[in-house]
Amino acid sequence: MNEILENNRKWVGEKKAADPEYFHKMAKGQKPRYLFIGCSDSRVPASAITGTGPGEMFVHRNIANLVVNSDMNLLSVLQYAVEVLEVKDIMVVGHYGCGGVAAAAGSKQYGLIDNWLTHIKDVVRLHEKEFMSITDEEQQLRRLVELNVIEQVRNLAKTNIIQNALQRSNPLHLHGLVYDIHDGLLHDLKVETDTLNDFKHIYGVEAVEHAAKVAEKIQEGKVTTPPDDAEQHKADKEESVLSKVS
Repeated sequence: MNEILENNRKWVGEKKAADPEYFHKMAKGQKPRYLFIGCSDSRVPASAITGTGPGEMFVHRNIANLVVNSDMNLLSVLQYAVEVLEVKDIMVVGHYGCGGVAAAAGSKQYGLIDNWLTHIKDVVRLHEKEFMSITDEEQQLRRLVELNVIEQVRNLAKTNIIQNALQRSNPLHLHGLVYDIHDGLLHDLKVETDTLNDFKHIYGVEAVEHAAKVAEKIQEGKVTTPPDDAEQHKADKEESVLSKVS
């Protein structure tokens, strides 16, 4: 710890030498443009690889950069970043050589973390055909790192926090990046979230409105059991079309 404290004092001295008011300005508050959701791996320092300084980027990190929709830690960070700090860009950043991804691709048990890694196994299930078609193990893991980032960006898009933010006049942007430890470069996967529009009746606001309608009808005694979601969604669409025609 002596080395850590000494490094801190040197850093403070360097910052004050460059700008005597540096810490005074930092203490006034933060207004970061970016939210960085990355892996906890010690080789992937968020500010260093993005060239950002203090106050420019809000950061959340966990094993294998997962966006789990029941993770209150992540959701709290996300809501604060979006609704209070009003960040403009959210990056999910994975990295090649991720130990969590490699562990999830295998069959060994590691203890408590196995439950967390199940979310990556779900990514394998969703992309099993492509994943199993890659015969080279290293390339297979590299692709799984990419697929994991893609699915985590999509998980972001499923949250009501992001869906509400996308309705703003100046909506934020979601990005999926992969960091290559071998050369230090970030690669943009150009993740498309538009495909989720096909499932808007499940993940979108419409699903919430539909659930409210069903609950209201049940309370009024008009229906005794919730109708099949697919059939009800079809009926709602037909009703909407008829109302527009009339």
